[in-house]
Amino acid sequence: MANVPVLGYWDIRGLAQPIRLLLEYTGTKFDDKRYVCGEAPDYDRSDWTKVKFTLGFDFPNLPYYCHESVRLTESGAILRHLARQHGLTGATEQEKCRADLLEYTMNDFRSGFSELCYGSDFETNKVRYLEILPSKLKLFSDFLGTRKYFAGENITFPDFIAYETLDQHLIFEPSCLKEFPNLEAFLKNIEALEPIKAYLASPRCIKKRINDRTAHFGSGV
Repeated sequence: MANVPVLGYWDIRGLAQPIRLLLEYTGTKFDDKRYVCGEAPDYDRSDWTKVKFTLGFDFPNLPYYCHESVRLTESGAILRHLARQHGLTGATEQEKCRADLLEYTMNDFRSGFSELCYGSDFETNKVRYLEILPSKLKLFSDFLGTRKYFAGENITFPDFIAYETLDQHLIFEPSCLKEFPNLEAFLKNIEALEPIKAYLASPRCIKKRINDRTAHFGSGV
């Protein structure tokens, strides 16, 4: 694909999926470059490491995004760059503040879930995680309130982080949102967006592999 942005990441949803969703939503054609982590027991990562320091990034890492003169790593930096390009940072100062708050709190929530998925004693820790999950979800439910999106009536870039994180939790525990109908409605609002609807139904969308092959949950194997 000539002269299109390149998004590089592992062949999983992970940190890149909100970026993919945003690119799809904005109708941006892009090269979804996927690096493969090998199978157990070695989990060979040389598909990425052999090129990691040859691509000209200041801080080589995955995900990365490059287009013309822009060469970025770090998922937050990539999302913010794309959000500024497409007016998805919030229409008012209040929306911008709500979007910023959602980004950081949702990323903290996602990080805790990731620690569970990759950490030791998964089955034991899963029980405790499920015990406290409703209290965490209630905070997001209360923050969303009756709004269509978390910042208000206008969609902003952290809505895609929220969608992906909540969707992962539904795969983890399908009944987890039953007490939070507004969060369920939020997911449906995102899924009803025509570009997102088309992407989710397409073979381009990774369905099962949330995490890489070393994870206890969501590895898709």
